[in-house]
Amino acid sequence: MDELADGTRTAALPLIRADLGLSYGQLGLLAAAPVLIGGLLELPAGVLAGQGRRRQRVILAGGVVFLAALLGTALAWSFAGLLISFIAFYPASGAFVSLTQASLMDADPGRQEQHMARWTLAGSLGAVAGPLLLTAILAAGGSWRDGYLVAAAVAAVAWLGAARWPPQAAPPARPGEPGPAGEPGPAGEPGPGGPRQVIRALRRGGVLRWLALLEVSDLLLDVFTGFLAVYFVAVVHVSPVQAALAVAVRLGAGVAGDVLVIRVLDRMAGLPVLRVSAAAALLLYPAFLAVPGFAAKVIVLAVLTIATTPWYPVAQAQLYASLPGQSGIAVTLTSAAALLGGLGPLAVGVAAEHAGLAVALTGLVLAPPAVLAGAWLRTGGSCD
Repeated sequence: MDELADGTRTAALPLIRADLGLSYGQLGLLAAAPVLIGGLLELPAGVLAGQGRRRQRVILAGGVVFLAALLGTALAWSFAGLLISFIAFYPASGAFVSLTQASLMDADPGRQEQHMARWTLAGSLGAVAGPLLLTAILAAGGSWRDGYLVAAAVAAVAWLGAARWPPQAAPPARPGEPGPAGEPGPAGEPGPGGPRQVIRALRRGGVLRWLALLEVSDLLLDVFTGFLAVYFVAVVHVSPVQAALAVAVRLGAGVAGDVLVIRVLDRMAGLPVLRVSAAAALLLYPAFLAVPGFAAKVIVLAVLTIATTPWYPVAQAQLYASLPGQSGIAVTLTSAAALLGGLGPLAVGVAAEHAGLAVALTGLVLAPPAVLAGAWLRTGGSCD
């Protein structure tokens, strides 16, 4: 649902700009403000939500705001209204989506990698479905506002599902015993962690490792994807239509890779898979940059995309495994790391402004060896 809404927003942005008469500066603010302001609002959600019934109430409250943000975007007739809706969507997604992910990890600790692989596949399908949804609505004579209304309707169904069938957590601690967040609490509802628990978690072996790998791997995932169409137009010198085709191949290969990862993780542990995929990307990404011709680049791009699909689900599952019983703290730490990770696309943009996009994207060759090195480290709290 989250990726469906995001895919709809990405596809609808040119139409929103034309409808509301937005400047490029306002578009930049729409991209930056939700990450910075919304991210700060989302930051304490994981720690304060706790677990059990308390967390479920936060998830459902986040879902209400999530739905309201989509409706607010559909009904926005000014830049200010649109900005408020975009900002509200970010922490709402953290409460509704990220805490649901944490509950899923708690429900079956022994298969966190497999569940993260399925979670990632669902996200990939949503990312592809968003633009297709908007295209179908426009072809039927609708507008971008109708696209958001349909997304809101799907969100309402998702909310009802979350309310009716929440993930069932592992057996709770008995009264007087420490809860999963490290604080005493009644059975079925452990107390939330606090700042001290977050600091203590950072000192545990493996936590910083997986937080760092999540952000480093994102350089060759979302950051690379964000600049892909511009790269094909500005560096490879193909038409915008061909660039859009390359992005479509990237998304389609991502779905295929996610399906493959599910099957592989049912048979192998995550760390060996991560090592093999990082070693493959170590060769494939330079090959993508070096190979001449549009067709050859698209072929290498598809293989590279499949090779890197294990990175996020394995690293995210390993982070949860390094914090057993503290999934809420994992959500908070992931949100904090994502704020720092937002510097990635900014760094690429600044480098492209001064040295050109080809040089800027060449710097991303550091991501595969960093992931490979991190996958070989031996620290506590992993699912190796």
